[in-house]
Amino acid sequence: LSWRHWLSLLITLFSDICEKFRFSTMATANKLALLSRSLSSTTQFVKPPVQVFGLEGRYATSLYSAASKLKQLDQVEKDLNALQVALKSNVSLRMAVTNPIINKKLMSNTLKETADKLKMAPATANLLGLLADNGRLKNLDTVINAYKTIMAAHRGEVVCEVVTAKPLDSSQSKQLESALRSFLKGNQQLKITSRVDPSIIGGLIVSIGDKYVDMSIASKVKLYTDVITSSA
Repeated sequence: LSWRHWLSLLITLFSDICEKFRFSTMATANKLALLSRSLSSTTQFVKPPVQVFGLEGRYATSLYSAASKLKQLDQVEKDLNALQVALKSNVSLRMAVTNPIINKKLMSNTLKETADKLKMAPATANLLGLLADNGRLKNLDTVINAYKTIMAAHRGEVVCEVVTAKPLDSSQSKQLESALRSFLKGNQQLKITSRVDPSIIGGLIVSIGDKYVDMSIASKVKLYTDVITSSA
């Protein structure tokens, strides 16, 4: 299939998603409610501008709610960015934080004390302590990325990731950007990141905001293989 065909298909699929999509409220399960309350002294929930799914999404959403009420959104983002850089550049720190042998309570208290000494926002310190208490520090990096996604939406930025089997040329990139901009509203700003993954064989995978469309050849091959296998 030609590049123009993929682009046309992308526009059709996203249009269909946008028509059917309704922004749902976050889950009200007891565990999430307790998580939100542990990050903030008040129980009123602040709804994020975009829904992020998965375990990291639940932590990031509760953090956003707490930081919003405490007016610490930007400070928390600054803290988390610094933490992410430190974890990626310091192997010893990364191993210590993700070591399952270390006592959870000891790790929680240590992280809270360290955050306090570094003058991090209270919401950041609470998040670190909570992740340690729940044995979820290994998820810290993905929680940080989820919070970044929420903050990008908070600033009116729409984060889009495009995965292709080979790099797009200049013309293809411009066509894709033009197509994606048609889904923006008001003063929203589009931020596109591209990633090459030869394993998808061809086509493209696009995620924009909380919407996801897989138009890769690899997914179609898997679909057909599953159908043939189930029919055998």
